[in-house]
Amino acid sequence: MSAVGDETRIAAVHSYHLLDAPRPVVLDELTRLASSIFETPMATVTLVAADRQWFAGSTGMPGSGGPLSSSFCGHVVDSRMPLIVRDALSHPVYSAWENVVGAPHIRYYAGVPLIDEDGHVLGTVCVLDDKPRETGDKQVDLLRTMAGQAAGHLSAIRNRQLLAEVGDELSRAISREEDFVATVSHELRTPVTTIQGYLELLVDNEELEPYRKMIDPIQRNGERLVRMVDHLLAGTRPPGTPLPLLRAQTDLVTVAGTALAACRSQAGQREVTLVLEPPAGATRVPGDLTRLSQAAEHLVRNAVLFSPAGSVVRVRVDETGLDVIDEGAGIPADELPHVAERFYRGRFAREQAVPGVGLGLSIAQRIMNAHEGRLTVMSDGSGTGTTARLSVVC
Repeated sequence: MSAVGDETRIAAVHSYHLLDAPRPVVLDELTRLASSIFETPMATVTLVAADRQWFAGSTGMPGSGGPLSSSFCGHVVDSRMPLIVRDALSHPVYSAWENVVGAPHIRYYAGVPLIDEDGHVLGTVCVLDDKPRETGDKQVDLLRTMAGQAAGHLSAIRNRQLLAEVGDELSRAISREEDFVATVSHELRTPVTTIQGYLELLVDNEELEPYRKMIDPIQRNGERLVRMVDHLLAGTRPPGTPLPLLRAQTDLVTVAGTALAACRSQAGQREVTLVLEPPAGATRVPGDLTRLSQAAEHLVRNAVLFSPAGSVVRVRVDETGLDVIDEGAGIPADELPHVAERFYRGRFAREQAVPGVGLGLSIAQRIMNAHEGRLTVMSDGSGTGTTARLSVVC
């Protein structure tokens, strides 16, 4: 019997109760993180059942799963080894698959096994592209790290489900909130993601080059809408609801690199240069890779939005946290105490119509509070730039 058909493994997959269920937000966030790091349009956390695959977390992939007859992830589960496909169209087996010759036109696949705490291969964590790509050993190791994160989140989700079943009110509250956020996120994000996917196909069509000036703004505004939905869902959670974390040894250089990758396109549009300064020493801290990367992304994105063209945003990492330093508008002294309040927008943001809803620093602060860390924002006043620091180890 193949590993895919192993009854014990299949029972383990079903024990998480995620097949045909709303995707957990934390797994969607992990795939967005993977997509940003690898700069691929698609990434998934895939559960492999007996006869199909199911996306428990997804970014950029149409649908919610598919048959095993055209599943790269099924091959990973069978072999329990990473699978790297540089160009599926040139592969003797994969080149005829429907998802290769047709939408979503998979050319590149890199996936690693998703192994739970009991040693069962539940599926994969993978990144995909519609263009051929190369993959280095460090990237495979990073995917393995993300698979470990995904396994930890799955374990926490199952534990909360079990506690909710035996009457733990806090677990029930967290589960209800996660179900609500997952459903709303799916209903709001799915149509926009579909539109974005079709726009990418239009961009790749050389015959439509004369219309690029119309297509590009639609893409940018679609991305902006997705970010706004994410901010609203993350920033308006009830204050008393704990933020689920998966603590592990996390490399802050990876956190900073992920944040910079997520903001690079926006920085390019605004002619702002992003720089990651080489660290002087160790940069591993106890923390949740996904959450810390989100917090750092909010800081970098804020720095970009408030920086003039031609300026530089620097990220500096040390053994206890990271700093995001900009040369932008700065913050008046009377506004500094309020910058992390929900929906707060200072005078400069209002007068210059800076994009955003005033939730980024609030979300970052909540993430740091959950880590028992600190968000600190410093500025000498208008026009002097801003330094924002995430202190993970206080």
